[in-house]
Amino acid sequence: MEAQANDYDISFFKPTTELAKINRNLTIKLLLIWVVAIFGFHILLRVIEKPTPEPAYISFNSVWNNVKAGNASAEEKQVFIKSALSVLGKLSIQTEDKVILDRALSSIVYELVPEQSRELFFNDVLEFNKIKGELTSLSDEKYIALKTKIITESANLIGVEIFSLAAKLMPFVLISENISNLNIDDHELVAATMSKYLIHNQSFLTDFKLFGYPFHYFYTSVFLLVLFVVLCWVYCYRIDKIHQELGLEN
Repeated sequence: MEAQANDYDISFFKPTTELAKINRNLTIKLLLIWVVAIFGFHILLRVIEKPTPEPAYISFNSVWNNVKAGNASAEEKQVFIKSALSVLGKLSIQTEDKVILDRALSSIVYELVPEQSRELFFNDVLEFNKIKGELTSLSDEKYIALKTKIITESANLIGVEIFSLAAKLMPFVLISENISNLNIDDHELVAATMSKYLIHNQSFLTDFKLFGYPFHYFYTSVFLLVLFVVLCWVYCYRIDKIHQELGLEN
């Protein structure tokens, strides 16, 4: 006689025993809590957030019309340069966006250089970019000398201290190619790039701080991890209790 084959098919969605049904329902409930905690919070952020510009964008916006029209004062050009540097100093800036701002910033900087010194300054930047591209050691004397010279001259041009971050960035953002007057296409690209990096979606959930961290950061990096562990504990605790209620304890 052939032994009767046992049916070991198990379906999470179609449980055949009371324990399996309870386990399915408990799992679904805890999973829903986890899903709501994650996606519900992100949906809430999207609903209540509003575009908020950084101070650098407000400064940029206050002078941009005059800069693109070509009638900005030296002070307004300095404001534009400092605003652009606040973006160029970001680690997250993309290469194509950096190229756009490098060109715009360089064009405005050269307008600030006295006419009698413009050719010399241009040649220094040209030489520095050449050396930078072929550099094998950061201790190269010519590299250091040119960098220091450009930093010193740039600091005076844009109205910052020599040891400021803005001044130290200048040798690495100034270019010597394609720096003619900005055209209409350049204007649109510059404005779009500045808004891309200087306008952020914010709300009271991102501005409020908990234990020294922005609330949204604390929620996603700490609270959700703790919640996951708690849900795992709740599952184990409830299953143990259910086993006892059903008399399934060994």
